[in-house]
Amino acid sequence: MQRRQFLKTTSAATVGGLLLNNLPFDWNAKPAFGLQLFTFFNSIDEDVNGTLKKIAGVGFTEIESAFSKKGGYYGLKPKEFAALLKDMGMSWKSHHTIGAPFKLPPGAKLPTDADGKPIVIPPMRNLRDNMQELVDEAAEGGVKYLVCASTPITTLDDIKTSIAVLNKTDEACKKAGIGFAYHNHDAEFRAVEGQIPYEMMLSQTTMKMELDLAWATKGGKDPVALFKQHPGRFPLWHVKDLDKEMNNILPVGEGTIDYKRIFAAAKTAGMKHFFIEHDMPKDAMASITSSHAYLSKMLK
Repeated sequence: MQRRQFLKTTSAATVGGLLLNNLPFDWNAKPAFGLQLFTFFNSIDEDVNGTLKKIAGVGFTEIESAFSKKGGYYGLKPKEFAALLKDMGMSWKSHHTIGAPFKLPPGAKLPTDADGKPIVIPPMRNLRDNMQELVDEAAEGGVKYLVCASTPITTLDDIKTSIAVLNKTDEACKKAGIGFAYHNHDAEFRAVEGQIPYEMMLSQTTMKMELDLAWATKGGKDPVALFKQHPGRFPLWHVKDLDKEMNNILPVGEGTIDYKRIFAAAKTAGMKHFFIEHDMPKDAMASITSSHAYLSKMLK
């Protein structure tokens, strides 16, 4: 299950050949590898400390948090979570939230765990209803970016309403001294009533973008072309791979996406942080270890 489907179901249920000097940030002799913790959604809340220690052991130094069954930040307050990561040699760079609750699609099933039992999580806060609270917590935790992971875009009215919320959040983040970005799936690149949601977001906001490179590719967009059209707009990346049919998520390097070409355009994109992610993998640790090994070799 990819995140967008997860968000639609859970929110409805709970709320209703690379040149290193071409890169715009300091690699400190080696890449700063980031991980999106949604990769471990099905297991991290059972042992937060142990999971994070294993992630650090693979070589990850930057973390982007997501949704937790425990609520809050894996059962912790912002400063507590930031301190926990620091003690493990990692830093908290970004946090995901949603723009507004999704309506449960007709016939959709609630997400389940490995035993087939419905996943129960606390009510999911969103930018429409809890914007200032979420911004304040992100600033309290010292994260560099608050990210909208997804938002309703089924109709043109949905898109317009979502853009208004995104612009309001962008202003609040600026006042709080943090960045704000939007994370895409492939749906943002499909026409809605004759308009492309992602193009509307780019033209009607000044927020930054966290480009999910795989979903953009599935949506028919060339990430490098997007970077050239909107240079400096993409400080955050999500890095995952897809099979030839673009139906199944794979560890980086095991699919069809040409990451050498994309990383070579990092300066044009304005990329500052990248986060490996694998939505609902069978073995999250094996997946991130494989992805880390592949990118480590590629980025040498």
